[in-house]
Amino acid sequence: MSSIDANSFLETSTMKMPIVGLGTWQATEEQVDQALNAAVDAGYRHIDTAFVYMNEAAIGKSLKKIFENGKVKREEMFIVTKLPNIANDAKYVEDYIKRSLSALQLDYIDLYLIHHPVGFVNGEDLMPKDENGKVKLDMSTDHIAIWKKMEEQVDAGRAKAIGLSNFNIKQIERIIGSARIKPANLQIEAHLYCQQKELHEFCKKNGITVCAYSPLGSPNLMPMLPMFGGDPSSIPQLNPLTDPVVLEIAKAHDKTSAQVLLRHLLQKNFAVIPKSSNPERIKQNFQVFDFELSEKEMGDLDALDRANDGRLFKSTLFSGADKHPECPY
Repeated sequence: MSSIDANSFLETSTMKMPIVGLGTWQATEEQVDQALNAAVDAGYRHIDTAFVYMNEAAIGKSLKKIFENGKVKREEMFIVTKLPNIANDAKYVEDYIKRSLSALQLDYIDLYLIHHPVGFVNGEDLMPKDENGKVKLDMSTDHIAIWKKMEEQVDAGRAKAIGLSNFNIKQIERIIGSARIKPANLQIEAHLYCQQKELHEFCKKNGITVCAYSPLGSPNLMPMLPMFGGDPSSIPQLNPLTDPVVLEIAKAHDKTSAQVLLRHLLQKNFAVIPKSSNPERIKQNFQVFDFELSEKEMGDLDALDRANDGRLFKSTLFSGADKHPECPY
């Protein structure tokens, strides 16, 4: 049996990230408490959220109760949140991490990420739009200046580790070249049809761990797109959960297709953060340590990669974002 188990971590000199976490994007306040309790009971110790998800306060309220009733201790949990696009400016970093800490009712965040390389105009609206429905861009986004402020959050004890999300190789290289504290983690879209092989290999060579969001192919993305001004027709109509190869492998192991997709990424040394608010599915998504995919099965799944043609989260997700000089796609 593989050495991957429920207590496995991805590690750097500054961070130990549990390899399976709970994603919370789209989770409502009502769903959060049920999901977090189900996750902690199932063995999860890694919770992923973001300022832009608008559920940090609900997560904080739930975590406070979980800590108070003794289910787990704060130091046993690994909490991730992110700097929003509207705060992609050095002068906003400290304010927004403090807002997240207050909402989450925490003294520190285990991992704080720059959520996206594209900057939006700052304001109360998380997705400011012009009269044409295009997102209002801050064209002066300076990743180096932002990263220096991220480093200051580690110095101040507000974040144990810092990292990036949705950045490409050139952008990461630029930050590494000037960093005092190197990015500990990169969170990116990664699933059966978008395996991010080149980016993952780059991170491996540079000592950066990688966490896969949407590891099941984000089946609920389509209905959300209009909220962002995105174009559903621009997203590939693909569902890894129903791929015939995945279903065949799942049958052979008496596992669900979701469990096979997660196991595939885990064996490729990704951390995964599948989102669910269903207690049974949350439990199932953590039951990925009692089987192992063979070399042939891994190869068959690797061969289904469509690279950029399988990407779901493109610049079209935010109408007009492709005009920003730091658009990563």
